[in-house]
Amino acid sequence: MTHRSRRVRLTLAALAAGTAAAVGMAAPAATAATGPKFLKPGELPPHPTSPWYAGPVTPGQPDPLPVCAGESPPSISSHRAFWTEFDTNAVQVTVVERSTQRAKDFAALLRKKIRDCATALERQDPDMSASGRYYGHLNVEEGADVYGLHTASSWGASDIALLSVGRDGRTVTFVKWAQMGTWRHAQVADFKKTTKTAVNKLY
Repeated sequence: MTHRSRRVRLTLAALAAGTAAAVGMAAPAATAATGPKFLKPGELPPHPTSPWYAGPVTPGQPDPLPVCAGESPPSISSHRAFWTEFDTNAVQVTVVERSTQRAKDFAALLRKKIRDCATALERQDPDMSASGRYYGHLNVEEGADVYGLHTASSWGASDIALLSVGRDGRTVTFVKWAQMGTWRHAQVADFKKTTKTAVNKLY
């Protein structure tokens, strides 16, 4: 296993995942009391043998920074991490921009980062193969888009992730679900329900 492969693998498996670099200035970070509502553990795709657990809604950037959604999330992000007792994790990151146009631009940047992610990962690490899929647009509030990412390393690791970007007005949310596995382990229908719930909680 190369040092680079280990680093990418740990990043993919981290409990936190986040968003892309900020598009200009935005409103202050949301909190659990004053900002958009976040997903609850029971609203994640069901795990067959474990409940979901959740950390608090936390202002600021997720740590570690995620793949597929940029190199430096804005400090005005708020995020919440989720996990099960096994190798399954999720994260939701929400940003409240100061205008609807900035939110549109930010959501578009996130979608581009996700679309380009597989190619970028292979360019960064020759020991990794990656492929992406687009699972379609969801008609919820101003809309959401759902994507998939599979990565496999030359030393045997295989991970599957589902990602979505949604918007309501000037608020943008990013949701990522991930576990060890292949495309057949992707809970696409359940993740689409999770995404709709996440976007419906925004304002």
